Amino acid sequence: MRESYGVRLARVVAERGPLCVGIDPHPGVLRAWGLDADVAGLERCARGMVEALAGTVAVLKPQSAFFEAYGSAGVAVLERTLADVAQAGALSLLDVKRGDIGSTMDAYAAAYLTDGSPLAADAVTLSPYLGFGSLDGAITAAQAHGRGVYVLALTSNPEGRQVQHATASDGRSVGQVVVDEAARRNAGPGPGDVGVVVGATIGRTGTRFDALNGSILAPGLGAQGATAGDLTDVFGAALPLVLPTTSREVMGAGPDPDRLRDAAAAVVASVTGVLGPR
Repeated sequence: MRESYGVRLARVVAERGPLCVGIDPHPGVLRAWGLDADVAGLERCARGMVEALAGTVAVLKPQSAFFEAYGSAGVAVLERTLADVAQAGALSLLDVKRGDIGSTMDAYAAAYLTDGSPLAADAVTLSPYLGFGSLDGAITAAQAHGRGVYVLALTSNPEGRQVQHATASDGRSVGQVVVDEAARRNAGPGPGDVGVVVGATIGRTGTRFDALNGSILAPGLGAQGATAGDLTDVFGAALPLVLPTTSREVMGAGPDPDRLRDAAAAVVASVTGVLGPR
């Protein structure tokens, strides 16, 4: 039986430290790297990030939209980038934020979470706002193939509060409902495969993570304003579950590979001081 995503994540984080680095090759980054905003520049940036970091960073998170913007040629670059990550031993987390129902959700799962697909990643981001149950097919596919999912719960963008901090009919916040539904899918021994996305910038919300038994992807470090010290306020006793993620804080050091590695190592050191060794 294939090893679960939760187990694989725990092992690579223990070996390399708790950090996910985003690969967000938008035109501004390409220009800063001295590259043209075209497919060739996209490939040099994305695969350059992997070459520099995939041997030392636990998780790399390509943002699919920046590849899709170049059409089929950009998607082909994404396929090669994911293959590079796998070959180098890091885990890939494809940021696609998909969420749909029925056969459409099944098709997304086949594209991103099943063996043999050129776009398959170790984990993907999903949106639960057609109802958490609409994601069950994708969760089942992920678990069958040793992969994982991260479901949007309390995101770092200010617009998210309108929905995610609203109160459900039973008095819980919508974000808490998402966390609790993820926890239901993670019941059992060992780390679960259903994670949640909770921004490091949201401050204290009273959200409880004690039953989650899964990874918490925490965006917002660096350019979005959060520091390693903010993690304690947001997550409290759930700190051992947290996987901080940053993009611009590291990508801004490129394109030099040594500077990229140094930037990532500095972030790992800062968050490990708060989260402790895994």
